[in-house]
Amino acid sequence: MKIALVGDRSPSVRAHARIPLIIQALRERDGIALDPYWIPSTDAHDDALERFDGIWIVPGSPYRSEEGVISAARTARERGIPVLGTCGGFQHMLLEYARGVCGLDVAHAENEPDAREFLLLPLECSLAGHEGLVRLRPGSLIEQIIGSPLTMEAYSCSYGLNDAYKHKLVEHGLVFSGHADDGMVRVAELPGHPFYLATLFQPELSGDGSRPHPVISAFAAAVSRRTARRAVPHAGRAG
Repeated sequence: MKIALVGDRSPSVRAHARIPLIIQALRERDGIALDPYWIPSTDAHDDALERFDGIWIVPGSPYRSEEGVISAARTARERGIPVLGTCGGFQHMLLEYARGVCGLDVAHAENEPDAREFLLLPLECSLAGHEGLVRLRPGSLIEQIIGSPLTMEAYSCSYGLNDAYKHKLVEHGLVFSGHADDGMVRVAELPGHPFYLATLFQPELSGDGSRPHPVISAFAAAVSRRTARRAVPHAGRAG
C-alpha cells in the first residue's frame, strides 16, 4: 500500500524524523504495512499522486511550492484518496478547499504576506512546542477515532484559520470538528469522503513514536480499505 508523504523532507523537522518510526509501529502493532514515498512539494502534481493509495501532507511549512501542496490536497479531495493533513498540511488543505470549492481569493499569510485577504493568519500566541486540550464534536469522525470528547495534543505551529471565513467553508460542506477552549479551529473533516481529515495538532509527535496515534492508525486503516476495494475485480453482469 503506497502512500505519498507530501512535504520537503528535512532533518531539522522533528515530525519528519518521527514518521519512519510510526510507519514501523503501524506494521508491528496494527499489521498495516505502508510503503511510504517522500514527494517534495515541487513534485506534488496530479499525475505523480493519483497512483497512491493515500496522501499524508506532512508538517514543514513554509513549503518550497505552495502550488504543489495545494495540488496534492485537490487531488486527494477530488479523486477520493484518503488524505491526512497535519500542521502545515491542515493549513493548506483548508486553503485548497477555500479556493477550489468556495471560490475564495484568499492567501496564507506565511506564504503571501502582502496579499489582500488571508485565510490563514498568525496565531495570537504561537503553539510551537505546546500541548493543548481539543474539544471534539460528538459523532464526528475525529471523535469516533479518539473515542472521547476531549484529547490533549501537541503542536508546532504559528498559523491558524481566520475565523471570519469559517462560516463560508461550513456552508460549502466542510466540518470543523475540533476546537480549542477559546473556540479556535483545530480539526477539519469532509463528510462523504473516504477519509479526509486535517489537524492543526501533530499526532506524529504523540509519545515517543513507538505507538501510532489513533488518527494515524485510522488513516492507515482507510488506506488499507481503499487498497482492498481496488483489488476486488468487478463482477460480470448477470444474464
